[in-house]
Amino acid sequence: MAGNWEDGIVSDDVKFGFQRPEMYELKLAGTATVYDRHVFLCYKSHEVWPSHLESSDSDPLPKLFAATLKARRDDIKLKTILTICEVREDIGLSDGDVLIFPDMIKYRNLKESDVDAFVEDVLVSGKPWTSGPQEPISGSYVFVCSHNNRDRRCGVCGPILIEEFNKAIESKDLKNEVHVAACSHVGGHKYAGNVIIYSTDKEGKIAGHWYGYVTPDEVPILLDEHIREGKILERLWRGQMGLHAEITDKVNELSVLSGTTVDKKGNAPVETASQGCCQGAAGFSCCRDANAEGKEVEKGQGRLPSCFRKWDKPEVYTAIGIVGAVAVVAVAYGFYKKSR
Repeated sequence: MAGNWEDGIVSDDVKFGFQRPEMYELKLAGTATVYDRHVFLCYKSHEVWPSHLESSDSDPLPKLFAATLKARRDDIKLKTILTICEVREDIGLSDGDVLIFPDMIKYRNLKESDVDAFVEDVLVSGKPWTSGPQEPISGSYVFVCSHNNRDRRCGVCGPILIEEFNKAIESKDLKNEVHVAACSHVGGHKYAGNVIIYSTDKEGKIAGHWYGYVTPDEVPILLDEHIREGKILERLWRGQMGLHAEITDKVNELSVLSGTTVDKKGNAPVETASQGCCQGAAGFSCCRDANAEGKEVEKGQGRLPSCFRKWDKPEVYTAIGIVGAVAVVAVAYGFYKKSR
């Protein structure tokens, strides 16, 4: 029996884990959702999440939260995405808690009867929730997609990465500074391991960066270089919160020059909404212009926004440099340099 069990573990790693054949096949830059605010609803354990939480009658809280966001999408000014994270009492995350980034605030014990008022107060009106105090949160938050019932790749890679993060956090004495939790579908299971990190950047602002193809070997690097030093691990970088659409288009174009597969509209491969209000539990999207999940990706030509097409390349680079964050443009330019 032991031999069969070990064979099964090896098979999982080869088929779905860090040794799977598709690892590193696709370029990553530009594959993250474009958004300005990320809401996490703490709910149960990743081990029991169904494939689509937002449509599960057995899970009324995330279902109602996602449905309410969808119904109010035209009233929500900020591009907001919703993801489920697991309950982790050891880091202060209880069932029904809501985390909001980049605000770095937490609301506790959201119930089904509270959802309408919560969405109205906090996400539509931008005010504190009238039925519960907001608590400031500090430190860095690492979310690892571990949604096994949605896709086996994240189901295999996610828990291993969480274990490695916890070990490294312990050894580096970062327990009070870095908090790790499993999360539901964020788009791009083919890029597993998928990691989202919310931490302070070099300018002292809260930044949310998405990484793909993360393996246990990169865990200490992300802690030391990304979280402690504010450096971006470019080769695994998918995108970030608050990235302007124009800059995302430029990153996508540079990825095309590097040989990235794109779709007919010139968008980099991404499984979630590229714009709109929210991509929620288990991949649910209530965005105004959401890409259909599972849509086949095809090769095509990347395109810049119309306002840039009449310019020469040097002028385009100058404009992007002005409107974009320096770190982001540096990443995009790095991909351009590699393609030459």
